[in-house]
Amino acid sequence: MYKVMIVDDEPIIVEGLSRSIAWEKWNCKVAATAHDGLEGKKIIEEIHPDIVFMDICMPEMDGLAMIAAIHSQFPDLEVCVLTGYRDFEYAKEAIRLGVTRFLLKPSNMDELEEAIGKMCGNLKRKGITGDEPKRDPQDEEAAEAHKESASSSFIVKNALTYIEENYTKKLTLCEVAEKTYVSQWHLSKLLNRHTGQSFSDILNHVRIEHAKELLKDPSLRIGDISEQVGFLDLAHFSRVFKKQEGVSANEYRNQVLGK
Repeated sequence: MYKVMIVDDEPIIVEGLSRSIAWEKWNCKVAATAHDGLEGKKIIEEIHPDIVFMDICMPEMDGLAMIAAIHSQFPDLEVCVLTGYRDFEYAKEAIRLGVTRFLLKPSNMDELEEAIGKMCGNLKRKGITGDEPKRDPQDEEAAEAHKESASSSFIVKNALTYIEENYTKKLTLCEVAEKTYVSQWHLSKLLNRHTGQSFSDILNHVRIEHAKELLKDPSLRIGDISEQVGFLDLAHFSRVFKKQEGVSANEYRNQVLGK
């Protein structure tokens, strides 16, 4: 049978969907429920459902980022958004990221049943019956097949934006992965695939580019610039700068100011 999961912070919605729909009609069963997005994603990673009904306007959750993360890691998963958020552009972006249906609350039974039928039909067309063993979401072969997906691009864009906005502090791959709702392993693979660089290389590049701008100000000491762009010590900054630019920070400053 197809495993269904329902994620909504309104218990009455979760209870209603679980009990009011004759799931067996579509060879489905409600395998799990959750009342917030992070809990929901954790359970999705554990049980690998075939179908997810989810709200995207829950506390502490970026709905589009969550959708992108889920679809990037589980490309065969069918997602139906059920929400009170009435914004056409938001709905269009959600569908671009892989959502099968975007339903507004309150939805009637005909809309819900049409969505279930559509998702089950999609699964069947992909050769998924609900009885076969689930594919490992970290299958690289699987990742390669979906490397150009909209969801993956969305995640990388969000990650790069977060790095650009937070490069001055001690930033880790773990923190960025948490903000984009994917595992460190998955984010690392996506960054490398889309940019050809590792997380640390991307972060260092951003820091050095900002350092180059600060070096144009002769009143700033190189040690202070190193700290301002997020390096913990001057020696590390100097090594990274020389590796990226081919000259030392001081030589770069002299070249720029000498023009």
